[in-house]
Amino acid sequence: MKEKFPGVYLIDRKLATHNKTPGYRVYGEKTVKKKGKEYRMWDPHRSKVAAALAKGMKTFPISPGSSVLYLGASSGTTASHIADIAETVYCVEFSKRMMRELLPVCDRKQNMIPILADARHPWEYSNTIANADVLIQDVAQPDQAGILLNNYDTFKFKHALLSIKARSINSAKDPKKVFKAEKKKLTQKFEILEQLSLEPYEEDHMLLNLKAK
Repeated sequence: MKEKFPGVYLIDRKLATHNKTPGYRVYGEKTVKKKGKEYRMWDPHRSKVAAALAKGMKTFPISPGSSVLYLGASSGTTASHIADIAETVYCVEFSKRMMRELLPVCDRKQNMIPILADARHPWEYSNTIANADVLIQDVAQPDQAGILLNNYDTFKFKHALLSIKARSINSAKDPKKVFKAEKKKLTQKFEILEQLSLEPYEEDHMLLNLKAK
């Protein structure tokens, strides 16, 4: 077993996080015990952050002391792994159906805070969040860069991991042109540390590793 980043492990060359809630699995993931500790295998086919790590992400902004704002937390698959690493994860989700699946996960992993809100309107949840060091965004909306920038204006996080879904922005346009246009919007306030295609795990997806200027 090797620690790839603080809180992110490689077990038999596969990604894993130390399970803060031993015996509890979120999405049917495999668990492994090593030296008396339980680890949850982190499937890159089910998580865009894990896909980026599997594709060779060189820097990872989340550590055990991090406070993370997660936009588009869905049912908690990725957010639960982030909660194994970080101190607090604020899980913003717009869909009531997904929130019903997320709530039981937050009940078990108590450093996950569920927030039913629209990621396009950060003022709706700004009073709920004490601070955020890192933003993770996985939102299927046309203005993905704009959503990140609006949240940055409110929370002033230092780092961000943005999953860009080209087909959600423009299904007819060449994904490369979509990615270029979104990156251009971000460069005024962010340095792009890395850009990783998520294929073969996700088609027409890119993850940007961003640092505030």
